[in-house]
Amino acid sequence: MRAQVEACIEVIRPALQADHGDIELVGVDEATGVVTVRLVGACGTCPVSTQTLKGGIERIMRDRVDGVTEVINIADAENAIDAVV
Repeated sequence: MRAQVEACIEVIRPALQADHGDIELVGVDEATGVVTVRLVGACGTCPVSTQTLKGGIERIMRDRVDGVTEVINIADAENAIDAVV
């Protein structure tokens, strides 16, 4: 499954890079189907990145990779921790 997710990211990446952003694969949990990514560059600070993640990236991955149930941006959790500290 990881190889399929990586291939899917390579299809998505040019659109993100066109807006000066990018995506990094953090992990794939094959048991739950959860893919963890980090949106970076302009995508990391974009106020509509959640819509891009859920409405674009997650939808495409679920369509193309059997078993993917959700895509999570780990940077959101990291930013929340930084805000508390």
